[in-house]
Amino acid sequence: MSGTTRRTFLGTSAAVAGAGGAVLGTSAAVAGAGGAVLGTPRPAMARSGVAPQTVAVLGGGVAGLTAAHELAERGFRVTVYERKALGGKARSMDVPDSGTGGRGPLPGEHGFRFIPGIYHNLPDTMRRIPFPGNANGVHDNLVAPKEMLFARSGGREDIRIPLIWPGDTPAELTPDEIRRALVSVLDTAFNLPLHEALYFANRFLVFLTSCDERRDQDWERTPWWEFVRAARMSYDYQRILAVGITRNIVATKAEEASTRTVGSVLEAFAFNLLGRGADGPLDRILNAPTNEAWIDPWVTYLKSLGVEFEIGWTVLNLPLDAGRIAGAVVEDAEGARRTVTADHYISAMPVEHARRTWNSAVRAADPQLAECDLLETDWMTGIQFYLTERTPIIHGHLDLIDSPWSLTAIAQAQHWPGHDFPADFGDGTVADCLSVDVSEWDRPGILYGRTAKQCTRAEVAREVWAQLKASLNDSGRTVLKDSALHSWFLDPAVDGLGTPNPVNDEQLLIHPTGTFHHRPKSATKIPNLFLAGDYVAVPIDLATMEGANTSARQAVNALLDRVGSAAERCAVTPLYRAPELEALKRHDRTRHLLRLPNLFDLG
Repeated sequence: MSGTTRRTFLGTSAAVAGAGGAVLGTSAAVAGAGGAVLGTPRPAMARSGVAPQTVAVLGGGVAGLTAAHELAERGFRVTVYERKALGGKARSMDVPDSGTGGRGPLPGEHGFRFIPGIYHNLPDTMRRIPFPGNANGVHDNLVAPKEMLFARSGGREDIRIPLIWPGDTPAELTPDEIRRALVSVLDTAFNLPLHEALYFANRFLVFLTSCDERRDQDWERTPWWEFVRAARMSYDYQRILAVGITRNIVATKAEEASTRTVGSVLEAFAFNLLGRGADGPLDRILNAPTNEAWIDPWVTYLKSLGVEFEIGWTVLNLPLDAGRIAGAVVEDAEGARRTVTADHYISAMPVEHARRTWNSAVRAADPQLAECDLLETDWMTGIQFYLTERTPIIHGHLDLIDSPWSLTAIAQAQHWPGHDFPADFGDGTVADCLSVDVSEWDRPGILYGRTAKQCTRAEVAREVWAQLKASLNDSGRTVLKDSALHSWFLDPAVDGLGTPNPVNDEQLLIHPTGTFHHRPKSATKIPNLFLAGDYVAVPIDLATMEGANTSARQAVNALLDRVGSAAERCAVTPLYRAPELEALKRHDRTRHLLRLPNLFDLG
């Protein structure tokens, strides 16, 4: 953290949170990449004698905080209403009663942060959040793991892949070069049969050269499992290139996941590996607990811009009057029901919570809101294991490709250089935090033969630990020791486990075939209502922090358009498209109109 520990940050944050002048006076040093000066209202909103317009941002996750950020910098008066905690699913959380002797509580989270180089809009926001000692704000708190591991069980050799960030951009990119590069990577890294590596490379080339119309129509209706012909391929092909990609990258099932969604993200990752159109290395994580490295500095900065926060307030309804939102009916932190009013409203809640607030009149006013009922969510939840010794796994993420519950994990301590784990956290004996994401909750495990939803919280912890050991301790080396397990922490959003009615209050949007066409725009037909969240239609068709950030930028732009503001619009950067492939996509558009397959589609 550039030599800044949590104690240093807490001690200096007041300087950032102080009167507006403390930030405004140094804004030139922390200006965003686009040249906008932080904390300075745009001229159109800062005219003398003109009262700033008010905006109620309903939800304080990445989408809500981004909307508040962009609006406040443009002179709007913003209040954020959040029912739980700022940061949403991106936040970290303290393990209750775990810190003793002056140490901080153990860090828990919904799931480990992953901020890949394919993101552009979220990193831009991060650069504009001041952080003591960092020239580029909290963006400088991103670090790049050196490798990743595909861990296999049954004594089979694990697949270790170094993550190399190329310094030079390839001079030329042709279909043949793409195909040969993919075959080389697949054959070398995954030891797949050559014919399978060749086939997958061909299928990926088909997607890369497909026109937008074919992607939006044909590939949106085609499951990834079917597109890559996984049913007729080897076990490793299925687990890595079909199941592994969809469950661990886009958190959905290969048999259901839209090829449009999976392929678009893989396309961006492939160019990222080639050094094309990327903000940075393929894999990036934060160098401290999320709130410390990102969310807390963000909230501090927003408060310095005048943003107000109401925590523990739940939005219940959005009454309509004369075609406009008349107010937001909320339940406040004390349980009292009240109506809050503003000139404009940005609904920045997850879709499963947002659609509960849209009454029949609101839905009738804009039919795209009713379409959101067709969007689906699923469980992808974090559990942390605290260990009394460092875990000698790898310097990066690991994917347990044979685990029934589709586990991915990362050992955190090695990536947090500003912290001494025993000295900073817990009771002084915890040396590492193994953070695990559980992506499959409806498949029987190896310990109890029950699904995760059918297990109690303690049984889930024991089952996940058993699956970790089955993949990591199966090659003659004891990576995880029972004697080193100090404690565990399962996301409290999950409740009722082991009962007939398990619930998850913080689910993740998934991307089955056809759902792309049900995603709404940020601008609604209600003049003062706008939508932000990872379910909104954005250039990155994936439930991610990047999608949430991008949707908020779109919502702010739509609001600015509605009021006729002269303020600078938020930049919205799409995923990278290789210019060398555009001619092939134009050719494919003609073939698609003629109902012919893609030029490279061999079936």
